[in-house]
Amino acid sequence: MAVIESSQDIVQSQSPWREAARAFRQSWAGMLGIFILILVILFTFVGPFFYPVDPFEIIWAPLTPPGATERAPLGTDYLGRDILAGLIHGGPATLYVGLVAGIITITIGILVGAFAGFYRGMVDEFLMRITEFFQVLPALLFAMVLVTLFTPTIYVVSLAIGIVSWPTTARLTRAEFLRIRNLEYVNAARSIGAKNRRIIWRVILPNALAPLIVAATLTVGIAILFEAGLSFLGLGDPNMFSWGLMIGAGREYILDGWWVVTLPGFMIFLTVLGFSLVGDGLNDAFNPKLRER
Repeated sequence: MAVIESSQDIVQSQSPWREAARAFRQSWAGMLGIFILILVILFTFVGPFFYPVDPFEIIWAPLTPPGATERAPLGTDYLGRDILAGLIHGGPATLYVGLVAGIITITIGILVGAFAGFYRGMVDEFLMRITEFFQVLPALLFAMVLVTLFTPTIYVVSLAIGIVSWPTTARLTRAEFLRIRNLEYVNAARSIGAKNRRIIWRVILPNALAPLIVAATLTVGIAILFEAGLSFLGLGDPNMFSWGLMIGAGREYILDGWWVVTLPGFMIFLTVLGFSLVGDGLNDAFNPKLRER
């Protein structure tokens, strides 16, 4: 029995994903990030059932401070709308933009980086010149142009953020593919006649996912900040309540009502902090050198 148990332990210790999961559970940063994100998700998705107030409804006098009335526990904005209702109903839109923009960024980045790193040569040169073109453009300005050209809906904002944010992911993917493409197990796959498509997606990509997963979590946080910046400049979706929209609409009244900007800003800070801590935890989990410390 002791021999069987020891052999099972050896097999489990040889699984990098199990080792990474164990290391992530031991990371205080990663677990704190998960805890923060769970609180944010519960607040935004469960909150409407306990506080069913329309965030667009004018319920009290404008710029009422927090605690002044039970009708608006966290105060009202410049129109008299409930800040707490805005925070609850603005969360899903903000998280949607972050997740969708993150998915677009990772998808484009992986496609460009994978083909550039695997095929090299002219393909690499062509794709990297495109990447450099997007990378030298001011990201915020380019996103503003894209949103201005079309109707500033939440879908256009998500697409614009994803389009301007992928070059970093593409370079990271390319570096991983260049590192892995000539390793022994990749050459073994070539020797048995595996096609390039299978080598890219079935052999190399799974072994390059660790840093890409870390980058994906950080990309979501960056996209949320990006959406807040666009909304601050008046380029958010006016029909969808979001934390960035609350900051943009209340920026002119910050001296008369600090809570109008501070409270949604704190929610953005908390959410981005959660994703950043999860990214740090994943980085520690997937990095063997950090796990040994």
